[in-house]
Amino acid sequence: MTGEKISMEYGYRTDKGRIRENNEDALKLLKQDKVFIIADGVGGNNSGDVASRTAVDGIYKYIEENPLEGMLTPTGKTTMPGVKRYFRNCFNKVNELVLDKAVEEPQNAGMATTLVVVYFAPNATYVMNIGDSRAYLFRGGKLRQITEDHTYVNTLLKAGLITEKEAETHENKHMITRAVGAERTVRADYFVLDAGPGDIIMMCTDGLYGAVAEDVIAEKLGEDKSMDDICGELIDLANANGGYDNITVVCMKITEDDINE
Repeated sequence: MTGEKISMEYGYRTDKGRIRENNEDALKLLKQDKVFIIADGVGGNNSGDVASRTAVDGIYKYIEENPLEGMLTPTGKTTMPGVKRYFRNCFNKVNELVLDKAVEEPQNAGMATTLVVVYFAPNATYVMNIGDSRAYLFRGGKLRQITEDHTYVNTLLKAGLITEKEAETHENKHMITRAVGAERTVRADYFVLDAGPGDIIMMCTDGLYGAVAEDVIAEKLGEDKSMDDICGELIDLANANGGYDNITVVCMKITEDDINE
C-alpha cells in the first residue's frame, strides 16, 4: 500500500558500546525530506568517526543543494531509475569527499565507512546500502533483512564455500568488500518496498545485529512501546551481550497512510 503522505513514529540511539573508546558510527535524520542515514566508520587512529561523519554530512549537503523534488515525475511520483540516478550521483560525491579528506589529512589515510540510507518517497520506500550495516523490515511479527552484507564472508556463503555456522565464527567475518572511501568508484545496492501502516523499518550497524539475535530483535520490535524506547532497549541488550562494538539503531514505524490512489 502506498500513499501521498506517510506519517511515522521514529526513534534512534547510538552508543559507543562497552569496549571501544569512541563512537565511530554516525547518523542523520532529515525529517522534512524523510531521509534517514546511518554510517559505520572504519580506519586507524580514530579516523572511522571522521569518515562516517563526512559521509552523513555530505549526503545532507547534497540533498540540500539538490532538492529531492527534482527527481519526481510530473505526477509527483518516483521511479527506481530516477532514484538510482539521484543517489548514485550523491554517493559518488560523498565518496570523493571521504577520499579527498584522507589525502588532505594523512592521519586519516585509509579511512572508509559503511552506509545505509532509507528514503520514504511519495509512492514507495527506497533502501540503499554500501557495506555491512543493515536495514530490516518488521511486518506481521516477522523480521526480514532487506539489505545484503558486502563482506568477504557473505561472498563465500553465497558461493556455497562455507556454511552459515562457519560464517558466524569466520576469522574474516568483519572484512567488508564495499565501503565509501575505499576506492575511486563506489557502488550501492538499491531496494524498493511497498511499506504501509504497522510496518517498522529498522536500520542498524553491526554492533547491534552482531550482539543480539534476530529473533530477540523481532520480539522487541513487536512490543507495544515507543520507537525511542525500543531503540534504547536494543542498545541495552547489545551492551548486556558484551557491547564489543559501537551500536547504532534507527526504528521507523509507519503509523498512517493518507491515500489518494
